[in-house]
Amino acid sequence: MTRPRRSLLYMPASNLRAIEKARELPCDAVVLDLEDAVAPEAKAAARETAVAVVREGGFGRRELIIRANGLDTPWGRDDLAALAAAGPDAILVPKVNDAAEVVVYDALIAAAPERTRLWAMIETTRAMFRLDEIAAQARATRLTCWVMGTNDLAKEMRATLDGERVPFLGFLAQSVAAARAYGLAIVDGVFNTIDDEAGLEAQCRQGRAFGFEGKTLIHPKQIAVCNRVFTPSDAEIAAARTVVSAFALPENADKGALRVEGRMVERLHLAEAEATIALWEALSG
Repeated sequence: MTRPRRSLLYMPASNLRAIEKARELPCDAVVLDLEDAVAPEAKAAARETAVAVVREGGFGRRELIIRANGLDTPWGRDDLAALAAAGPDAILVPKVNDAAEVVVYDALIAAAPERTRLWAMIETTRAMFRLDEIAAQARATRLTCWVMGTNDLAKEMRATLDGERVPFLGFLAQSVAAARAYGLAIVDGVFNTIDDEAGLEAQCRQGRAFGFEGKTLIHPKQIAVCNRVFTPSDAEIAAARTVVSAFALPENADKGALRVEGRMVERLHLAEAEATIALWEALSG
């Protein structure tokens, strides 16, 4: 099943009022955060709230993901045990450095329902040099999605994270390539300036050009721009349908490449066109 992941909105798991509003927001997924957005003294209560929210449901077609604290914290193991029992759509784990950590996290949520997937934050300098080995764990674990953590990566690198993200372009491209090599979904990091709509749109377009399927967000005001940029346009849908129709003709059944509307398209373009149509249908259904 194609699941739209254009817009993933972070919300502190400690803010029940905001979570209740999130059930009506037009984002594709809600990420309840037990990590960065929750103060140490509120961690246990936030965990209880997150578990209650999962059990209550009411998010419709939106995916519900919970970001746990890391295993290097006093709360990580308790988070994973509680979330595995609750069974959200996915459990997002922070600061994954290597393949061994994926294996450990996967083992610690073994009791979760089969539908509960493991997502990983890619946000450390160590991870940047182990992307292939981390992604390869998709073959043997619940790992299905990466989320870029550009703020944490910038902090470790002591680099400047501006709208153009020049110091990170190579890492972003490599992360997308590694994820796609093993069939993982991958979502871009956040844009930190809430009221800069033009800057957000530019960064969304940059992320889409890299191959990200969506972006994590820090405020509901960012959802509309993100959804618009990561939604196929009418022209893109029309072009995709033209490619699919051309390859569906009996006389083209054994052809690997065709001329369609003045351009050369191959079977790889057919796969891209089918994916575009599948996303559009998922958004329209």
